[in-house]
Amino acid sequence: MRRTDPGNDASERHTAPGSGSPAGRAPAGDGPEGHGAVRRGPHLPGDGLPVLPELSAVLAASAGRAHEEPAGGAPALLDAACGYWNRRGLPTDPDHVAAAPGANALLLALTAALGGDVLVPRPCAAWWAPYARLLGRPVFHVPTPAESGGVPDPYAFLETVRRIRAEGGDPRLLVLSVADDPTGTVAPPELLHETVEAAAGEGLHLVSDETWRDTLHDPHATVLLSPAEMLPERVTVVTDLAGAALPAGWPAAVARFPASAAGNGLHARVLDVLTALGARVAAPLTAAAGYALAEPEPVTARRSAAVRLHARVAAAVHAAVVAAGATARPPQAGRHLYADLGPLRDALGAHGVGDAQELEDFLTARLGMPAPGGHRFGDDLLALRVRLSTGPLLGDTDERRAESLTSTDPLELPHVHAALTALKSVFGDLRDAQRWEPPR
Repeated sequence: MRRTDPGNDASERHTAPGSGSPAGRAPAGDGPEGHGAVRRGPHLPGDGLPVLPELSAVLAASAGRAHEEPAGGAPALLDAACGYWNRRGLPTDPDHVAAAPGANALLLALTAALGGDVLVPRPCAAWWAPYARLLGRPVFHVPTPAESGGVPDPYAFLETVRRIRAEGGDPRLLVLSVADDPTGTVAPPELLHETVEAAAGEGLHLVSDETWRDTLHDPHATVLLSPAEMLPERVTVVTDLAGAALPAGWPAAVARFPASAAGNGLHARVLDVLTALGARVAAPLTAAAGYALAEPEPVTARRSAAVRLHARVAAAVHAAVVAAGATARPPQAGRHLYADLGPLRDALGAHGVGDAQELEDFLTARLGMPAPGGHRFGDDLLALRVRLSTGPLLGDTDERRAESLTSTDPLELPHVHAALTALKSVFGDLRDAQRWEPPR
């Protein structure tokens, strides 16, 4: 059996962080003593870069489109999404695709359409659980194995499903991500296969969040498989274009449904929900999203350059965190990493930091950038974990950000070097305080 991630033991699976109640039945409001209000984020990590000029031009050229697009997406956008997935070995036709203004609307619609209880890994993307809870659906967090986040340990998953059913629950949906937010890791194919098979054996539908699949730091050394390649009849793929294609403030996402009778029914129910919500992609954004999904050379060149840049900076942040005595899995995708500052608990305690919300407040103030605590991602409130993003380290003006993108050695640019030095100083001070022993 795999060793699960430290701090994600079985006792955490059935209790929402700090709530003392079954997971998914968290108390109303913002949680214990106001810790971690959902309305304050965190959002998807932005890329910290200027908008691609070609994307801006497409959006501007479409600004005069005043008509309302159909719920589920315009035909041209659905065709572009099909081409995107076809190029990734996932044959797709427009009748099995839906678009919405952000992946959150798609997940809300999927959760409403499928019904039942929801299972997610611990930690998981911050936006997954709130939508299930909004619908009154229980959410159960399942530990991830030590080597990666995003995909539950298959044995812990089976144990959780059986416990839910023994307690009268109705597990129907597992949400996972092979390229993960918040951990920035990529689940190995053998783990994914075991978990997908376990979910299929228990009759659950899977939603695969593949927002970050195009941001692998080393695509030649990292194997990424979609659950839809393994079990196409039970997997719906969701991709938020803010991951690698569009700016975070331009909401557009697409979903790929199974090509089966069950998939057809799910697609129809999701369209009903999107229609009821009025969740349509605005016409100018439809044009920009279609352009990005078609992957012309300007889009692919920018994506490759951005991934190289964030990979370099993420590796430097990881080195600084580990050098200070904290732990973190090496980032493999995206523009973020997930650090456990538990080894620095005594030093943090001297600053009044005893839980993840206090750690978030402390690091956000010290680093001058968002540093959401692990409780935002379903982790234990008392665990000192935090997601660190690379975008804020790339400069505070468009000129500096553009320079970061085009530099052959971005870590040596004065503004990037200064930002990394400040980060290293904060973590270095904690390391030194942790090591300090008062005189006898």
